[in-house]
Amino acid sequence: MTRLIIYMKPYTRLILFAVLLLFIQATCDLALPDYMSDIVNKGIMNGDSGYIFKIGMKMLGVALLGMTCSTAVGLLASRTAAGVSKDLRANIFEKVESFSNREFDRFSASSLITRTTNDITQIQMLLVMMIRLVIYAPILGVGGVIHALAKSKSMSWIIGVAVVMLLGLILVMFTLAMPKFKKIQTMIDKLNLVVRENLAGMLVIRAFRTQRFEEKRFDQANRELTDTNLYVNRVMSGMMPAMMLIMNLITVLVVWVGSKQVSALQMDVGDMMAYIQYVMQIIMAFLMMSMMFIQIPRSSVSAVRIAEVLETEPSITNHPHPVELKERVQGAVAFKDVTFTYPGAEKPVLHRINFTAYPGQTTAFIGSTGSGKSTLINLIPRFYDPTEGEVLIDGIDIKKLTLHDLRQNLGYVPQKGILFSGTIQSNLRYADENAAESEMLKAAEIAQAMEFIESKPEGFHTLISQGGSNVSGGQKQRLSIARALLKSPQIFIFDDSFSALDFKTDANLRAALKEQTASSTILIVAQRISTIMNADQIIVLEQGRIVGQGTHRELLDTCEVYREIAVSQLSKEELN
Repeated sequence: MTRLIIYMKPYTRLILFAVLLLFIQATCDLALPDYMSDIVNKGIMNGDSGYIFKIGMKMLGVALLGMTCSTAVGLLASRTAAGVSKDLRANIFEKVESFSNREFDRFSASSLITRTTNDITQIQMLLVMMIRLVIYAPILGVGGVIHALAKSKSMSWIIGVAVVMLLGLILVMFTLAMPKFKKIQTMIDKLNLVVRENLAGMLVIRAFRTQRFEEKRFDQANRELTDTNLYVNRVMSGMMPAMMLIMNLITVLVVWVGSKQVSALQMDVGDMMAYIQYVMQIIMAFLMMSMMFIQIPRSSVSAVRIAEVLETEPSITNHPHPVELKERVQGAVAFKDVTFTYPGAEKPVLHRINFTAYPGQTTAFIGSTGSGKSTLINLIPRFYDPTEGEVLIDGIDIKKLTLHDLRQNLGYVPQKGILFSGTIQSNLRYADENAAESEMLKAAEIAQAMEFIESKPEGFHTLISQGGSNVSGGQKQRLSIARALLKSPQIFIFDDSFSALDFKTDANLRAALKEQTASSTILIVAQRISTIMNADQIIVLEQGRIVGQGTHRELLDTCEVYREIAVSQLSKEELN
């Protein structure tokens, strides 16, 4: 909640102005029963129509002033809450963008979405209620007590009874509802997770005919959230009828006691009516404060969840005294005694990796599934940092480079081609927003993407749906490769980026790529021998260790693991 106050500082003037208006509104509301008392006592009882008209006009003016202040406070509260929510969303998004893979392993995507949407909505609702009620309700309650006692001290015990009954009701409500508030946000996370998994894996679900199972899984998560919400809402929905019952009982009690005092000439009729209004204002003040206090625990849970994200420091940051790159790197990539262990894992994934990839050469990585190929590649852009050892570019530890300088010199194509909603052109220009159309054309030709681009009526302006769901896997990979080429980096990283291509397209792409990137450092992770057999250096990984290093011909003679992979994929003629 402290961080929330910090985010409210830019809106201090709006809040102070709202507080001033709330004082005026509360003063107006407290003045109306006095005017009503005067009309009854001095106007109606004396038959003075002029006095009634005069006080009536004052009441009308005060009521209009109070209504105007209330409307203005509502606008100021909404603007402040919306502004704070906007700032929170922006800061969460900015923070998440700085996260490394280690932080993404801690926060699931569904949880981050819930925190950015539903949790911030809870904070926004709390802010509106706080600004509108945290000042107004106490003023109304205290002012009501003072004015009521001024009218009749002998009936002050009625106010005490009302307060005790209200406090007892609020305590019961809190005891029943509070434990459930903490569970609701976690249940929303779970529901979002199920929905995301179903939307992302819909084709697999249909292929294996598991719709019924997924429906039951969703129904269970949905039912748990619904039942918890229903329980909370049922408890809270009982508050208003209970408050109204207390209000009506107190009104009957005031009339019963007050009528005796009126008949005994100890109180005027108008004072009794004003007393009833003040008691009602006291009860309404408690009702408003109780509603706010009910929202606070739920919002505090959301605030804690938001603070967890904002207060998480990225494990991968810039060096305090980074090395400044005044020109492009040459591109020599070296691993020196690199060992890496995933957070929470018992054993390292990579063990004492040593190799150097030189500019103008292609270095390929191959091995069985789970051998550590992609993990090794992910250390170069610093998606993770080595547990031990160093990764060097041109002899400089990449930890000493700024993340911007490091990644500016890398062209990264992930294992799964990622496209964004927009057009083919906007996806390619993701690498260089100022790229000319001729440059995009050249990159697409090298990536063997022009064939399907030209088949589209709108060419480069063809729309790409979210996640690239309207293009095939091979087309996504080719567009991802074209995007990396458009960046013109010195170091290219292809993480199994040719797996969805047919052999002919693969061969043509590699030939064009070699010609275009002759002076660059090429790092390729592959599963197919045909993709890497012409590489200048092939590194064979097995259980996180280098078990072979050399050319295709050398490894066939010296590395049993490589020979087994090659024999399983190529014929004898192709091997020779």
